[in-house]
Amino acid sequence: MTSLAYPPKPSPGDRIAVISPSSGLPGLFPLPYELGLERLRKEFGLEPVEYPATRRMGSTPRERADDIHAAFADPDIKAVIASIGGDDQITVLPLLDRELIRANPKPFFGMSDNTNLLAFLRNSGIVGYHGGSVMVELGRPGALHPQTADSLRAALFTSGPYELQPAERWRDLDRDWADPATFDAEPETRPGTGWTWFNADRVVEGRSWGGCLEILGWLLMADREIARDPSEYDGGVLLLETSEDMPSAAEVFSTLRNMGERGLLQRFPALLMGRPKTWFFERPNTPEEAARYASDQREAVLRAMRAYAPDTTIVFDVDFGHTDPQLVIPYGGIVRVDGPERRITVTY
Repeated sequence: MTSLAYPPKPSPGDRIAVISPSSGLPGLFPLPYELGLERLRKEFGLEPVEYPATRRMGSTPRERADDIHAAFADPDIKAVIASIGGDDQITVLPLLDRELIRANPKPFFGMSDNTNLLAFLRNSGIVGYHGGSVMVELGRPGALHPQTADSLRAALFTSGPYELQPAERWRDLDRDWADPATFDAEPETRPGTGWTWFNADRVVEGRSWGGCLEILGWLLMADREIARDPSEYDGGVLLLETSEDMPSAAEVFSTLRNMGERGLLQRFPALLMGRPKTWFFERPNTPEEAARYASDQREAVLRAMRAYAPDTTIVFDVDFGHTDPQLVIPYGGIVRVDGPERRITVTY
């Protein structure tokens, strides 16, 4: 197993790479993107540096790999952050120079389709950061959610333990990024519902692995960046969350079942399940439909875990996925899940 290390952190005033390893959506929706860049400068004191494919839709896998290489190789760049996710970063993976990146470790922030790059970095011995993207989190209308801002700032600039907290208020409804009026005020949120615990009779501390469930399914099918020996994940904390594609409960169960058949689920004594996104423009669920979707997903997860890892501690509705706020989780870093105390602490 490759030993894992936290890369050096940036400081205010440093240059940070902004890349689009998946989709060049900044070119289609400049409003949240420019807002995110402004906040990087003004609220975090960092100087964003864009790369050739950052704002370009339709860039090739080679062009995006070149941007990744350039960002990691530049000694003046102290961290790397994705503009947003997408759906084909898996095509970039075979083009990456593992030795170049391993020789130039830097904090990388991203989620969703960036699960690909996070898994690649973990297998290269580099702890990454699941969370934080320029368009979604930093480009949030009105203001950053305070819990997102606090977590992202801690992950960017500090090292050591950080205790996650359930969302005080949250949302999964979006507004049109093409409409300037979207950015006139903060989005509406609703009261937090807390976390739901199962098998919370133990303390688990281990290195995290996982990410967006749909992307993990693709990596499994392509047999990329998944450990050949599942025992490499023994004692770890599994992170799972679903995207705005809103996979059905049957799809969630089948992906988890396949992970169980491959011997993966059994390796993790703790699972953090992200709060599911239950609304999107193509699926504008009513509140009742949204609640049913979330409930069905939970039951699918429980069904799979009971079959393959019945003793695993499970925490549902942790805010690290496609909902708002978004807490940053170190990917390959240390996560402590304290069942008796109902506490989750990560090490940034």
